[in-house]
Amino acid sequence: MPLTPTERDRLLLFTAAELARARRARGLRLNVPEATALIADAVCEAARDGHRLAVALERGRSVLTPDDLLPGVADVVTEIHVEAVFDDGSRLAVVSDPFGGGSLGGLAPGAVLPGPAVSGATPPGPAGGVSGPDLVVTVRNTAQVPISVTSHFHFFEANPRLGFDRAAAYGMRLAAPAGSSTRFDPGCTVEVGLVPIGGARTVIGFAGLVDGFLDAPGAKEAALDRAAARGYLGAPAPHDPSGAPR
Repeated sequence: MPLTPTERDRLLLFTAAELARARRARGLRLNVPEATALIADAVCEAARDGHRLAVALERGRSVLTPDDLLPGVADVVTEIHVEAVFDDGSRLAVVSDPFGGGSLGGLAPGAVLPGPAVSGATPPGPAGGVSGPDLVVTVRNTAQVPISVTSHFHFFEANPRLGFDRAAAYGMRLAAPAGSSTRFDPGCTVEVGLVPIGGARTVIGFAGLVDGFLDAPGAKEAALDRAAARGYLGAPAPHDPSGAPR
């Protein structure tokens, strides 16, 4: 059966949502991909039923509460974007506050979707909604395209083609107001300020280099080894327990 790319994407989303429904029915709490798929699928189905955008968004918000989720998920996922096909054509549906909101606010350990880009890399002071940086790192974009990093992204796990001291950036995020982002242009080198991730210091998702408690014994060393193995610039060569490079 020939399918368009859009149709294949819709079937993939439905499959992920079905998995989430099955796990939820067994009493399991959902992770980021499962919760996102379930809500996005509800929006798409509401559109398919002939409802307008506003109704579809409300359907999405009514699917899950924070009690249905693993710890930290409600703080990581602040918006869900999905392209749905309505009677009058395709539209990008943005489900804000999808679970009724997380509890950590600006101290959330997860990512937020990009807001207006912060031009340059001058860390904002207290007037910008955050304190001064605890650390300043030099970052070079070796890619051929611009790369943007959002305020609450675990900077250690930022794009592999960004070259900077990964070990120093472990457990840190940009010293920038929530919802903002910093853009790194191709070939440019800039300095950015970082502050420690707050809250429960649990990192879920992102690039999958941590997926757990940042300060767990051995977590940083294991994350650095994963980063080096996957070609992240700035990650030191893997070390054995004695401290000698492998």
